[in-house]
Amino acid sequence: MQRDYDFAVFIGRFQPFHSGHLAVIKEGLAQASHLIVLIGSAHQPRSPRNPWTHEERESFIRACFSDSEGKRLTCLPLMDVPYNDELWVRNVQSSVAGIVTALHSIPHQPATIALIGHHKDHTGFYLNLFPQWGSLAVENYREISATPLREGLFTDGAESFLETLKQDTVIPPAVIAELERYIATNPAYGAMREEMAFIHRYKASWQAAPYQPTHVTVDAAVVQSGHILLIERRAYPGKGLWALPGGFVDPHEKLVDACLRELREETRLKVPLPVLKGSIKKQDVFDEPHRSARGRTITHAYYLELQPSQQLPKVKGGDDAKRARWVPLANLKPTEMFEDHYYIIQSLLGSA
Repeated sequence: MQRDYDFAVFIGRFQPFHSGHLAVIKEGLAQASHLIVLIGSAHQPRSPRNPWTHEERESFIRACFSDSEGKRLTCLPLMDVPYNDELWVRNVQSSVAGIVTALHSIPHQPATIALIGHHKDHTGFYLNLFPQWGSLAVENYREISATPLREGLFTDGAESFLETLKQDTVIPPAVIAELERYIATNPAYGAMREEMAFIHRYKASWQAAPYQPTHVTVDAAVVQSGHILLIERRAYPGKGLWALPGGFVDPHEKLVDACLRELREETRLKVPLPVLKGSIKKQDVFDEPHRSARGRTITHAYYLELQPSQQLPKVKGGDDAKRARWVPLANLKPTEMFEDHYYIIQSLLGSA
């Protein structure tokens, strides 16, 4: 069968995969010989906004298609790069180029490629970032939003919510079966329900405010001899994840003073305050709107570079930190890092 394109590219988070996504993939398979699905927000820890791994989301997608259709699908993980759009675009281009090189079998004839999707909201901005490719517009099927689906699946009444979904077509039946299996067998489900319950209680405490609050926080990226100082979070959100020392700014504090206070409270770092202040090399603002499940949170992060030493200063978890430790920069793992702290480190250290 002759199709308009050799390859179509669909980028999404699929948290979870719903019938709107399914409609796009079906159209992509109708218009192109092969469909490349890039599963965004990959290699991240589970969070209220990203409760499923990229492997689980691929299983949701493949459950909806026959073996023959599945052979025309390639699913690849795609990491977020929230503070460097150019690097994100390059990652997309590289992923697509690798698949096209491997599968395009017509010599001396460039592959035809189209990006498929719809301008549903601000998340569709990427559709304008690849002018070298064609474009396939798809109608927004029923204006489905994944956010209320996540809310329903991870809060009280999830079982009855699933039963309601079975009577509707908002989530494909094959995905509902996968979700039921996940809820019944995956221990991560219970932990995520606890975290979402905490977030709901946290946000409820601000409901009386005349305006939705914007929180201001500070974080410290302290580096010495190729190691960075991290703390293990003691409580939700992000319980058990590794994070930069930091926290909320008190009303009477300057930002830098709040940063150094939080640093010393959470790590017991025994470096004199004048030395810490003199070690600040860079400061930047990180304000990705969805960076925190607690609500709109803008953080001011400081990069401190201590003098190299054979002996790293002793640290110990305190306040909100269960533990503190020095981690080799090469050993940082995005799947173990809280919120966007991995990307903050990459940005401050200049490697992103």
